[in-house]
Amino acid sequence: MKKSFILIFALGMLFFSCQNQKKESQTDMENPFFTEWTTPYGVPPFDEIEIEHFLPALKEGIAQRETEVEAIVANTAEPTFENTILALDKSGELLGKVTGTFYPLSSANTNDEMQALAREISPLMTQHRDNISLNPELFERIKSVYERRNELDLDKEQMRATEKYYEDFVRGGANLSDADQTKLRELNEELSKLTLQFGENLLAETNRNFKLVIDNEADLAGLPEDVIARAADDAKASGEEGKWVFTLAKPSMLPFLQYAENRDLREKLYRGYFMRGDNGNEHDNKEIIKNIVKLRDERAELLGFNNHAEYVIDVNMAKTPEAVYEFLMQLWTPAMEMAKKDRDEMQAIINSEGGNFKLASWDWWYYAEKLRKQKFDLDEAEMKPYFSLDNAKKGLFYVVERLYGLKLEPRDWPTYHEEAEVYEVLEADGSKLGVMYMDFHPRDGKRVGAWSTAFRSATYRNGERIPRIGSIVMNFTRPSGDTPALLSFEEVSTFFHEFGHALHGLFADGPYDRTAGNVPRDFVELPSQVMEHWAAEPEVLKVYARHYQTGEPIPDELIEKLEMSGTFNQGFETGEFVAAALLDMDYHTTENPVIDDVRAFEKASMDNIGLIDEILPRYRSTYFSHIFSGGYSAGYYVYYWAGVLDTDAFYAFKETGDIFNPEVAAKFRTLLEKCGADDGMTVYKNFRGKEPSIDPYLEKKGLK
Repeated sequence: MKKSFILIFALGMLFFSCQNQKKESQTDMENPFFTEWTTPYGVPPFDEIEIEHFLPALKEGIAQRETEVEAIVANTAEPTFENTILALDKSGELLGKVTGTFYPLSSANTNDEMQALAREISPLMTQHRDNISLNPELFERIKSVYERRNELDLDKEQMRATEKYYEDFVRGGANLSDADQTKLRELNEELSKLTLQFGENLLAETNRNFKLVIDNEADLAGLPEDVIARAADDAKASGEEGKWVFTLAKPSMLPFLQYAENRDLREKLYRGYFMRGDNGNEHDNKEIIKNIVKLRDERAELLGFNNHAEYVIDVNMAKTPEAVYEFLMQLWTPAMEMAKKDRDEMQAIINSEGGNFKLASWDWWYYAEKLRKQKFDLDEAEMKPYFSLDNAKKGLFYVVERLYGLKLEPRDWPTYHEEAEVYEVLEADGSKLGVMYMDFHPRDGKRVGAWSTAFRSATYRNGERIPRIGSIVMNFTRPSGDTPALLSFEEVSTFFHEFGHALHGLFADGPYDRTAGNVPRDFVELPSQVMEHWAAEPEVLKVYARHYQTGEPIPDELIEKLEMSGTFNQGFETGEFVAAALLDMDYHTTENPVIDDVRAFEKASMDNIGLIDEILPRYRSTYFSHIFSGGYSAGYYVYYWAGVLDTDAFYAFKETGDIFNPEVAAKFRTLLEKCGADDGMTVYKNFRGKEPSIDPYLEKKGLK
């Protein structure tokens, strides 16, 4: 009896096991990550991908890459570029396919399930990266190639890739003792969790935890009609029909701060913005910041640096924190002088109107708008009808066609959200360059700001170039009723900026993934910021800035006013930026990284540089996502550092008398294509023929 039962049980288990294997096999076949994507350019088949597909595909991708690394290590042949550096460089194809889809979606189209999955994926990826970078046998092979690199007849690109991989492993802890490597793993894992949590808290604080609901029409006094209409749309969408809703998304918040006459409501809205992550609730970020700063400092010291800033900047163009501080202070002093003059002039307006109060931070945009009107007879509301989103697109497409011969053709290809548009990017001769997704408007599930990313970077496989599948994501003003999306000029500039990043990725052309398009952090904003210059050129404005109702081009009078006001409010704009950049540096160079009170630390930092009460740093600590959940820690300065480069680069066009000069454009395209093949300054000097000067940048901003 017992033997019969055991036999039946064993047969049953065998059948169950076979059924399970069959089911798993079917599931694998149904998982789109395990199949070749036959979509155009191999874009992700978004309509087939479900959340449950990510984790098993990611785990399999990790397993495959670790198997590939094991094969490199097990190779008994002497380490060479081909069997070690190249093999590592081309490993992880499936993993790249999964993460290349997951990470862009988790920023642009997330939800509770995606966030929960991100928390599960984060430690897996951190552990995987550490398993690679702390693999002693793999490092020995890389080190062997590195030490013999001058004897191996390597070409320039191979030499660069070898040196960068060796540098990566050293900076990743490969030379540490076993005990210190264990400690490093713990620090990396904890930091990955904290930075993820910081971003989730900020998303909740921005998109869910605050909205200004207005039910009294009198409180809308001063607001343009299009702003009121969009607030009514937002109210309807949030279940507040018949009212008006303003959110912390900048296209909603900034017009209210600029035009709303109700000062108390301006304060309420702005306070909701600058207190994000600092409300003592479940989404408070202060304790997270304390831990991030401490752990980053520990990691830097473990790796042989005095602080996190030294570790980060060591591989940037600036090289040292001292050079960054020196650079920022060249901007800070004249910026504060300008800001104080503007403050005094705005206070004079308040006084002349009988206002019995002192200018506060929530008043700045409102009275700056009045001061601009007074000085230049320019109201931003006058400009917006000429900057519809469709027209801005036409302007951008015109510029890239004139510069590089590119054409962007809209396509009905798979996309991840109904609002995301997709374009095929073609060369002048019709050959294929890549794919561009564009996602313009704020919504729940999209983080704040604007960014450029990719579902797949341009790469080479078996000698064939695989094009980039890029994406730019913004949070621009929405259309309302019959009125299209009318952008501020700042939003237009942001559009050009992010497309500059996209061009960098589309053009990047190198045989090795580690170096193709890969540049120092304080170089990376050059390709984006240089594009902003064309957005403001009269020759270009005449092409795309057309009234959305009449089709009339923007009048010369408005262009002249726009040019004359180009340096207006630069004391504020530069001041708030540099204040944030200095706050970032202070967090990451502090001698005592054990911070007791985040608010007190921030205040001491701002008091030390003399930030005036009427201006806050562009990002207060608790919502400073660039440095606490993004890739810009000890690096927020890079936007202005690259500003020196982009101003000088645009002068290369201006000096010829032709902003579309084909010879200069060809040289700049070469810079974008080959910028990962050498050090940042070397690449720049190859384009410009000299090092850039800070003077044109200071003059452009009116700081000199």
